[in-house]
Amino acid sequence: MKQQPAERADSGYDEWMQLPPQKARFLRSMLRQWHTQGRISKEQHDELEADIQVVFFDWQKLARYAFWFAIVSIVISVSAVLSDRWLMDLLEKLFSTPDTVKLAISATFSAFVYHRGLERRRRFPEKHFSNEALFFLGVLGTALCVALLGRILDDGSGHFSLLLLLASVIYGLLGLWFPSTLVWVFGLLSLGSWLGAETGYLSGWGAYYLGMNYPLRFVLFGLLLLGVSGLFSYWPRGRDFAYSTRAAGLTYFFVALWLMSIFGNYGGMDHWKSATHAELALWALLFGCAALIALYHGIRHHDPLTRGFGIVFLGINLYTRFFEYFWDSMHKALFFAVLAASFWYLGSHAERLWNLARAEKPPPG
Repeated sequence: MKQQPAERADSGYDEWMQLPPQKARFLRSMLRQWHTQGRISKEQHDELEADIQVVFFDWQKLARYAFWFAIVSIVISVSAVLSDRWLMDLLEKLFSTPDTVKLAISATFSAFVYHRGLERRRRFPEKHFSNEALFFLGVLGTALCVALLGRILDDGSGHFSLLLLLASVIYGLLGLWFPSTLVWVFGLLSLGSWLGAETGYLSGWGAYYLGMNYPLRFVLFGLLLLGVSGLFSYWPRGRDFAYSTRAAGLTYFFVALWLMSIFGNYGGMDHWKSATHAELALWALLFGCAALIALYHGIRHHDPLTRGFGIVFLGINLYTRFFEYFWDSMHKALFFAVLAASFWYLGSHAERLWNLARAEKPPPG
């Protein structure tokens, strides 16, 4: 029996059937194919096709991008203020209060924003992006609190990495408590910053720590996050953060491995310039194998995240090697001609796949 509209709205059915034109065409072609094959009756076909609602403008994506741009604009605005000495001097004069008072004000502001975000999410759970934007203001306030605490406790040692660790712990606990993926991701970013600063401090800001340069350290850090994301799948509270943790781990891992394929495990420009292509070839090979493994995993397990990382970084590896081996030895006209031809091929292949997808829809009537 056909469900009533109210029941479908309660189950999220109506929202699921609101599709962009491409997906709507594909779904209608599948319904026709199933009807032709006798898998569904004519009545089922007509009923399901009538429920498909084509959305020609994705307001959800617009909302997401608008809030992203708002967040980026806030960061740029704050950075511009901090980089402008005249504005900073003016703010110091206007707020010539002790750092302890500023810390109390910042902590109160952050707590208020977090509380407001939680309350608003409880009342308006559908307004996901604006709720997360409020949490981001709390993240900025928390960062200010940590910075002020560092100024208050500064003993001249230069061990500021402890502040990054504190920020990471605070963001991590708040992200798990709310829960909020955005706050959790900032915790992972702060943790990565702490790793770089702490190992730099322990090594006297040298190039190596335990025989590893900076990229190699982050290759291991990325693998660690991938392992943690796997453990999260066994913890009910952590399942909501498994995807974001895995994405962060893959980002750290592949970006660092890409840098390793260019610079190797060298800590200085002099050593790197004297290195041969053969000495760096092992890292390039390892980078390519890691991308292929990610691509295979994504295809084998229908995982778009690892498949996407595998495709993107396999392409990055190929183009990096092309620039590395042929930039000096090939005439620039030929170099860019080959580059243009490769991009033309990629574009043509993508266009052919797109046309094949369109061809799956039978002509009207």
